Amino acid sequence: MAFNKETFEEVKNIFSAYLENKELRRTTERFTILEEIYKRNDHFDAESLFEDLSRKKNFNVSRATVYNTLDLLVSCDLVKKHQFGKNQAQFEKSYGYKQHDHIICVDCKKVVEFCDPRIQQIKSMMGDLLNFKITHHSLNMYGICGNCQMKRELDIKKEAKAELV
Repeated sequence: MAFNKETFEEVKNIFSAYLENKELRRTTERFTILEEIYKRNDHFDAESLFEDLSRKKNFNVSRATVYNTLDLLVSCDLVKKHQFGKNQAQFEKSYGYKQHDHIICVDCKKVVEFCDPRIQQIKSMMGDLLNFKITHHSLNMYGICGNCQMKRELDIKKEAKAELV
C-alpha cells in the first residue's frame, strides 16, 4: 500500500491537536517519526524504527525521543502496540486501517495479517449473548510458517542421514 498524503495530513492534524491538548511541544522530530511510521506497511519494533531513522535516513533523533513518541502515538490511537509472545513490543500504524488479526510464526517471528468477516460475526454474537458492548478485540494465532516447516523437515532429514553414517 502506497503512502497516502491525505491520510497522513489527517493523522498529522490529530497528533497536533493531541499534543496541544496535552500541552506538549509539536516538534519536527515527533512529526518525522509519525511520517516514517505512516510510510511503512509492516510491523516494527522501536529499535528498528530508530535504526531506520538515524542510520538509513540520516535523521538525528535520540532513542528516547523515538520511544516517547511511540508512547504518545499509542495513547492517541494513531499506532497500535502488540506483544506477540516476545519480550519486544511490535507496533503498526492504525488510523484508517480496518480491523485485522494476526498469525505469528513461533520460529522466525514473521507476522501475517488477515481479516475474516466471521470473526466480526462471532464478536457480535458473543456480545449479544453475554450482554457486552464489544469495543475492540485482538486475535493472535501462533504456528509455524511454510518456510520454517520446510526448514524443520530438512533438519530432521539431515539428522536422520547423520545417524546412518
